[in-house]
Amino acid sequence: MTTHASTAPSAYALEVLEVIAETPDAVSIVFAAPHDARADFAYKSGQFLTLRVPAGTDSVSRCYSLSSAPGLDEHLKVTVKRTSGGHASNWLCDNARAGMTLESLRPAGAFTMRDTMAVPVFVAAGSGITPIMSMIRTVLSHSVQNAVLVYANRDRESVIFDAELAALQSKYGSRLAIVHWIEAEDGLPTPDGLRALLPTPVPGTAAYLCGPAPFMDVAAAALGDTGLARENIHREVFVSLSTDAFAATPVVATAPTDPDAVSATVELEGDTHQISWPKTQVLLDVLLGLGIDAPYVCREGNCGGCSYTLREGEVTMQVNDILDDHEIRHGVRLACQSLPQSDTLTIVFDR
Repeated sequence: MTTHASTAPSAYALEVLEVIAETPDAVSIVFAAPHDARADFAYKSGQFLTLRVPAGTDSVSRCYSLSSAPGLDEHLKVTVKRTSGGHASNWLCDNARAGMTLESLRPAGAFTMRDTMAVPVFVAAGSGITPIMSMIRTVLSHSVQNAVLVYANRDRESVIFDAELAALQSKYGSRLAIVHWIEAEDGLPTPDGLRALLPTPVPGTAAYLCGPAPFMDVAAAALGDTGLARENIHREVFVSLSTDAFAATPVVATAPTDPDAVSATVELEGDTHQISWPKTQVLLDVLLGLGIDAPYVCREGNCGGCSYTLREGEVTMQVNDILDDHEIRHGVRLACQSLPQSDTLTIVFDR
């Protein structure tokens, strides 16, 4: 193996069209995708954008969930809440203005809606409502399903999308049930307290959780107490990026005659590639080394930006901080962490 030229993910300049004050410490930023790259910004409810934020003397990479809904909103929208010591979130809340441009990677993420559900149950806390809002609007607009939302916040003033949620409830009536948990009035959420607010699951029910990790632990326990199987409880897991997602990184070229290689068929953006995959090299590095523009963000196994579906064969993953049991069972894997375990494999980047 020899070092190949460095590569970086495709980055795009997004124009800020509008900045909306949602609460005293949260804003929504509306972007226009480049006209010549609209197809690259097709997304699913629950996915995120990775933005380069010029905070301080050095820019940082951060992932922000899309609160806009595909097929319903013309433009992209992310919602950002200030966090203590959060250089990027504070910079965006203080400095984002209409007319400026920010660099972004393509939409990514594995926290998306499942197809086989009866009544989706959404449980969010704070800015965790961001991907959930996209999901709720998608469900109500594109299906006949009902939806349930349990939403926790510190106080009434910090409820993001309060007016928009009330408008959705008014528009859809009994199809949307919303229950607010206000910590200033009810104390910190508990499994028993949340359990009392959650419906008894029916066959096919799936739950989607987003918020701080301790909150999601409590919510998952409450959902388990309702009888919902663990495999039907899906969490959004965000880990702050420790590397520059926009930076060029060296990749290693793979010799076609490597005796330690297996054969893999890779489908990506309408093209099919037959590749030789050494057993000691992760899939993403192999693809980049061959000059194939595979999607990725963190390369650390904790964002889902490089997820794919394994249609045939077996792989192991060195790290997986993002995919849940349901996704693993349905063949979803991470290219930045996958090592081959069978002689032939079929892989599809379809997310």
